[in-house]
Parts: sequence; C-alpha cells; structure tokens
Amino acid sequence: MEKPADSRARADVFLLVSIALTVVLWAVPYGRIVGYPLMLVSTLVHELGHGIAGVLVGGSFQSFEMWSNGSGLAHVVGYDGRFARAIVSAGGLVGPACAAAVGFAMARGERRARVMLLSLGVLLLLGDLLIVRSVFGWVFVTLFALSLLWTGTRASGWASQLTLLFLSVQLALSVFSRGDYLFTDKAHTGGGVFPSDVANMADALFLPYWFWGALCGAFSLAVLLIGAWSFLREGRTASTEKRDLTGRHGGAKL
Repeated sequence: MEKPADSRARADVFLLVSIALTVVLWAVPYGRIVGYPLMLVSTLVHELGHGIAGVLVGGSFQSFEMWSNGSGLAHVVGYDGRFARAIVSAGGLVGPACAAAVGFAMARGERRARVMLLSLGVLLLLGDLLIVRSVFGWVFVTLFALSLLWTGTRASGWASQLTLLFLSVQLALSVFSRGDYLFTDKAHTGGGVFPSDVANMADALFLPYWFWGALCGAFSLAVLLIGAWSFLREGRTASTEKRDLTGRHGGAKL
C-alpha cells in the first residue's frame, strides 16, 4: 500500500506536469482546438458560480444554458436587493478561481482526489436533470460528468490526482486567459447580447464597471495564491515530518 507521503510528493510532480501540458496546448499547432473542452469547463464553472451565489443570497438557481461558442447563461431568481444582485454577478467571475483553489486542496492525496471527482460527477448529473436547459449544455455536462465518474472509479489513484490538478490549473489560468471579460460592459452569448457581469455590478452598486472587474480579478488572484500556498505548504509539512521521523528512528538505532 502506498504511503500518504508518497502520494503527496507525487502531487508536486503532477502539478508541474499539468502546467507543462497547459503550455504545450497553447504553443503547439491546433493546441487550442484540443483545449476547446477545457474552455467549456471554465464556462460551466463560471455559470455555476452565478447559481451558487444566487442560492447563498436566498435565490433559486432555475436553469443554465450553454452554447458551442463557449458562452453560457445562468437564470437565477428569487433574490432582492442591490448587494444581492452584485454578489450573484460576481459569483461567476470568481467561481473558477474558487473552484481551482478547492481542487488544489483536494489533489494532495489520491483518496481526496477520488472523492472530489466522484462528488463533482454526481452533482453534475443531478444538474443535468434539474437545471440544464440547452441541448449542447446537456450533452457537454453529461459527457464531462461521466468522464469524472469513470476516472474516479476505474482509473488509478495517481490518474485521479493528475486529472484534478490538471483541471484546477486550467480553471486558474482561465481567470487570466479570459480576463478581458472583466473589462467589458457587454456579454455576447448564444442567446443574444446582454450586459456583462461587471456592468450589472456597476448598475447595482456604484463606480464604473472596470473597477468591479479589477476588484474581482484581484480577489480571484488572492484566492488562487491561497490555494497554491496551501497545496505547497502541505507538501513541505509532510516532507519535514518524514525527515523528523527518520531522524528519530536513526537516533534510536545508535
């Protein structure tokens, strides 16, 4: 049976592998085409962020639509107040960063990675039944959920770690690769042109939309740094404890 410390040490290697694979996808010809599903994952998490934020302020996440161009639209109702409106709009903007931070925390061990993938797969299948309202969205969410469930149940533990880390890296980078959305007042979706999330925040509160875009970007960066720090700190702590234990055993033999 593999020791937990070995699994955590492998997670550090997998983090580097995930970053390297991401660089390759962006650098090689047709890499962006291969990375198309990953862009859809960031859209999915963005829209789910709106829905979860809506539930937290007392609303109801009624439906979610998604289109092949990578755009999406979450329908959240039942909440009231300017601050609630702003929180729901911000939920989608910071959702990928928060999800990435949780992914980093859960990817340190094989068992935790499996639990995370299985939980996500089950929740996404439930979402398919309850809130997804577009054909493309239904197909993508179903395939994505089944792939997570297959990895969590049939693949090896290290594959679950690598998968979760790779997805977390993609979500972290999507905060910046799609960061132009933080500084536009229009959202072009498959369902039409709507005010952007930051425009909705500006309308609900005060100050221009670009201020709220910068604030959400800074918050996302802070969350990512906390998640990465937690990931790396746990690995260093495990290594230190292992060295201390080895040293104590060595001293006893003398």
